[in-house]
Amino acid sequence: MNNSFSNLGLSTEEATKKLMKDGPNTLPSKSRRTLFVIALETLREPMFLLLLIASLIYLFVGELREGLSLFVFVNLIIVIKLYQEGKTERALEALRDLSSPRALVIRDGQLIHISGRDVVRDDVILLKEGDRVPADGYLISANNLQIDESLLTGESVPVNKIASTFTKPTAAPGGDNLPFVYSGTLVVAGQGMFHVNAIGVNTEMGRIGIELQSIETEVSPLHKQTTYLVKIFAIIGLLFCILLILIDGIMHGDWLKSILLGIALLMSMIPEEFPVVLTIFPALGAWRLSSNQVLTRRISAIETLGSTSVLCVDKTGTITQNSMVVSQLWDNGFLYQVHSSNEKFPTSCNSLIEYAILASQAQASDPMEKAFHLLGKQYLNETEYSHSDWELVYEYALTPELPAMSRIWKIDNAEHYVIAAKGSPEAIMDLCHVSSDDKQKISSVLKNMAENGLRILAVAKGEYFGNNFPKNQHDLTLTFIGLLGLSDPLREGISQAMHECLDAGVRVIMITGDYPLTAKAIGEQAGLSTNEILTGDELRLLSDNELKNKIQSTNICARITPNQKYRIVKALKANNQIVAMTGDGVNDAPALKSAHVSIAMGNRGTDVAREASTLVLLDDNFASIVNAIRSGRRIFDNMQKSMAFILAVHVPIAGIALFPILLNLPPVFYPLHIALIELIIDPTCSIAFENEPAEKNLMRRPPRKFDDPILNKKTIWSALLQGLGVFIVTLIMYVFALKIMSESEARTFAFTSLIISNLMLIYSNRSSRKSIFTLLAIPNKVLFGITIATLIILFSTVYIPFFANILHFSPLSINYLLLSFGGAMVCVLWFEILKIVLRRL
Repeated sequence: MNNSFSNLGLSTEEATKKLMKDGPNTLPSKSRRTLFVIALETLREPMFLLLLIASLIYLFVGELREGLSLFVFVNLIIVIKLYQEGKTERALEALRDLSSPRALVIRDGQLIHISGRDVVRDDVILLKEGDRVPADGYLISANNLQIDESLLTGESVPVNKIASTFTKPTAAPGGDNLPFVYSGTLVVAGQGMFHVNAIGVNTEMGRIGIELQSIETEVSPLHKQTTYLVKIFAIIGLLFCILLILIDGIMHGDWLKSILLGIALLMSMIPEEFPVVLTIFPALGAWRLSSNQVLTRRISAIETLGSTSVLCVDKTGTITQNSMVVSQLWDNGFLYQVHSSNEKFPTSCNSLIEYAILASQAQASDPMEKAFHLLGKQYLNETEYSHSDWELVYEYALTPELPAMSRIWKIDNAEHYVIAAKGSPEAIMDLCHVSSDDKQKISSVLKNMAENGLRILAVAKGEYFGNNFPKNQHDLTLTFIGLLGLSDPLREGISQAMHECLDAGVRVIMITGDYPLTAKAIGEQAGLSTNEILTGDELRLLSDNELKNKIQSTNICARITPNQKYRIVKALKANNQIVAMTGDGVNDAPALKSAHVSIAMGNRGTDVAREASTLVLLDDNFASIVNAIRSGRRIFDNMQKSMAFILAVHVPIAGIALFPILLNLPPVFYPLHIALIELIIDPTCSIAFENEPAEKNLMRRPPRKFDDPILNKKTIWSALLQGLGVFIVTLIMYVFALKIMSESEARTFAFTSLIISNLMLIYSNRSSRKSIFTLLAIPNKVLFGITIATLIILFSTVYIPFFANILHFSPLSINYLLLSFGGAMVCVLWFEILKIVLRRL
């Protein structure tokens, strides 16, 4: 190829000016989420605002240590979120190189390689097999050029391209015999040269990216529920705070003391642990998923994924490998299945494979031609496969009018040539002048192979003597050899993953641009129900309400356009389904953005798809989705246990802060004590629940309903009754202690009893079905460490004079300490009775 193109392309100076004027050739995206932006997003959440308000309240009343402690705690949460989401954003930056390929451009009359982002308008770019097109433009030359435009159209079959004088697109992507090329598409055959007329946001890919901005991103249902719960608790806590201040102020006249007691009650009732759970559980889950090739763009998507009821998946590259293999051979009237390289086929089959390879490019990038070469390596000896001494002298290109191609090979020094041809069965039969009877026989075989979801090519051979080759293929003398059926195999483990989804009550819908017959065959292989198939033409005639009803019983959608994918997701959401959508192409992006959980492919996906997604599969493995669903369910289960514990533990804390005042007894808790309890028990023990292993029946349960709260009635009543038991036992022990101890000793006694009871409450809430004695045998190293740390802190505050004086505690004798442990054991008995009763309801 000549490296001098003096009359084509731009100069370096012209290209630099255009780059300065138009900007880089990059896809549209939202501004990068910097650490500062992520921090602001975190601080705007109502739950974190409550934490900050609580800290300010302590500072306002002069409790500097408690206020600063809460501020430190808030900052630790923010740091965790900044680290996780910052790491995610950096990983996504590394993925962007797929949609910004290298380009071979003409600059200053010479061919040079540049980054795709440096391509400018009016550049002239050369394309060859395997290249990804870096911009939109029109072809000024084309030689057997075929391009895979599935990223834009969803159709995996490559389209033919021709050169033309047209400079602006006159048809949509995907059509044959057009002169236009589009950014992000892939050259699978031939060569070409095109003139760039659009870059970045002005390309076809860029326009789809801009359209995404008008689609509202779905908010996690769990986030909505938790926000509502926190608001309710905050309102109730504020009302009780005001009530306590008024009652104690009127009874004793010490309004400053009453305000402090009111603040203590308010702090005991504000569930600031809820946002901690909502942040830490998904963040740690995202960290675990990242080691299993699932990148989390939005952490809140993990718990939503756990409640997914419908999973919409694309066929090509998601369920299948997007790599063709030869599955069937038809030769001499017999159909052969291709299973392993140990099989023996008749000699005539060797000829079929040999000529299929001869009709293909030596350095193939087309998936089908790659499959022929692989088959040759498996079944043919080196001589038959390579023909290294043969010379390619002429080639007839595939055209829209005749979808077949022929290649002429020189096999010796004489004027003796071998012809190899391949193409659609109809075209090859036409070139071979097959008789009517043979056509009927072959057509019957074609139907049988097509019903298995195969793409079928026919192969022919011939000879030619002389040097004046005919101008068209019809003048060649060819003999029909046979048929090759190619399949796009399922990904490894797809059937098992599909069955796991179905067992978990997650309905899988396959959405594809392929034909219904192919979609049905792939669906059956994957284990999907194929009783009903919805085509794009049928969908186009349905109203939104009709589609809403139709999609309830349809698991396969074929010949679907991008806009129709978006309609399908909307219809599922209208049925109150929680929808997860997988995809890798630009055409998937609007549907991805609309879904509750959007899962993009990392290896072959586009920037636009990843920008619209909440999760990215780094290994493009469908089975990883099942792991993510399992993780999401486990996270929700443990969040529910943790929040039930938080609700239960706040009952005795609030009760002990309120009732001694109402009973005209010395107060047990001031704000300092509440802060200590919540800093050493609630947040830390919430983390312990995150480390709990999954329940055995986790993936055999149906998904949560869309509107199910994280704390349902049964869970709330269980938590309230647990907390009520701890409160009653602690209050009785406090009243008893006041009769035989000093006020500071009684406070220490009640505080110690409450802390130990709360520890037992954690162990009991690890499972709603297993007894606490069974649960003690199930390892949880984090919980064990937290238990030890809590007891050390407790004994330090009781027996180290410096801390005891600050908290107004007095050391307890060994008998009173054992008695406080005895009170906790009474609470354990109450927890076990509750479990038995609630299991029977």
